[in-house]
Amino acid sequence: MYLSGSKMNMNRKRRRSGSPLAILGLLALIGGALYVNYFIVPVTPPLFIPTPTPTRSPDSFLADARSFIEEAKYPQAVAAYDQAIQSDPTNINTYIEVSRVQILYGDYDSALTNIANALLLNSNYSLAHALQGWALGRQGDYLQAEAALRKAIEIDPGNGLAYAFYAETLATQQIAGKGDLTTIDRMIELSRQAQQYAGGEMETHYARGLVLEATGNYVDAINEFQAAVNQNEMLADLQLALGRNYRYDNQYDMAVTHFNRAIALRPDDPLPYLYTARTYMTVGEYAKAIQYAEQAIQQDPTDPVLYGNLGTFLFRLARYGEAVEPLQLATSGGATETGEPVQGMPLDEVSVEYYARLGLSLSLSGRCGEALRVGQSILQIFPDDETQIYNVGEMSNNCAGQLDDSVPTQEPTATEAP
Repeated sequence: MYLSGSKMNMNRKRRRSGSPLAILGLLALIGGALYVNYFIVPVTPPLFIPTPTPTRSPDSFLADARSFIEEAKYPQAVAAYDQAIQSDPTNINTYIEVSRVQILYGDYDSALTNIANALLLNSNYSLAHALQGWALGRQGDYLQAEAALRKAIEIDPGNGLAYAFYAETLATQQIAGKGDLTTIDRMIELSRQAQQYAGGEMETHYARGLVLEATGNYVDAINEFQAAVNQNEMLADLQLALGRNYRYDNQYDMAVTHFNRAIALRPDDPLPYLYTARTYMTVGEYAKAIQYAEQAIQQDPTDPVLYGNLGTFLFRLARYGEAVEPLQLATSGGATETGEPVQGMPLDEVSVEYYARLGLSLSLSGRCGEALRVGQSILQIFPDDETQIYNVGEMSNNCAGQLDDSVPTQEPTATEAP
């Protein structure tokens, strides 16, 4: 029985849920989704995240640094060393290598920072202490330098570079007039020990050359410095040392050649200009001497020694009026035409010759009041020095009968004590 007019007919046939093709399509979609989930997604980087770049090894940065050093590209080399340190800050050898390069190129403060970092990693590292002493010695801190170098040798008595750095430090001290009665014997012995343990190293040849220079053995010094240059001709200090000893040996053309190479390698250093100027003055090329003396001042307009050097040249050329200004800057200090401050040199054994030339130049330019005041200052400090007594006497003779700031009718010739 069923209800008449009802829409629900219990005996009515049901419709199928779908065709076989639809079922196959659905299964294909499910399979594709599973494949993507298990095989594609795991190897696909997330969206909107930067793709990582390959990381360079510290050794590759070190290789770059060494290549830059061979090309004398010091700033690029240090930058590469810094990248190597950032890549591996625990590698003590990188700190040692970069500090050695920095000392050779005169960047002593940066070298000492890297050496301190090396010593934090290993406080008992002989070479680190040796490099520390080397840098301190080149800065003129001889007491601390010797302490560090003794420590290096105590840790490793066979460290040849430590002996070389120690010999260089003592030789530099001796050349600067700051050695004592034992300095010469000690530096000679240390340089021989350096030859024993590290005879082929460039630093050993350089140290031995300085020892020979300090003892007046210029020909032998030339041979040692040349051996150092043969290992690295791109270091200005080596070229400068070689030129200096050629000059001492009266080989002036060779001296100028190496001074000019030093200028090309380090154009902002006044020393090679200064040495070149003195060489040209020695051989009588006065115009070139003045030119290089002025170029030395351009590199460091605050150094009173450079003004004393220029004033001396002008004095010896009998250009007394022109000599006064640079000699006054050397002795009394003041400001240059461009406003650079110059700290004058105190009157002592080193600077007294500049004071004497200033007094003589003033007296020969008719500025007698100033000249006699300079002379009085000299005699107050050196009352028994025969040379200075003679120089002050010449100032008085030149000013006899003249008023201050008057101009003599005939310019006399300077007579400086030998």
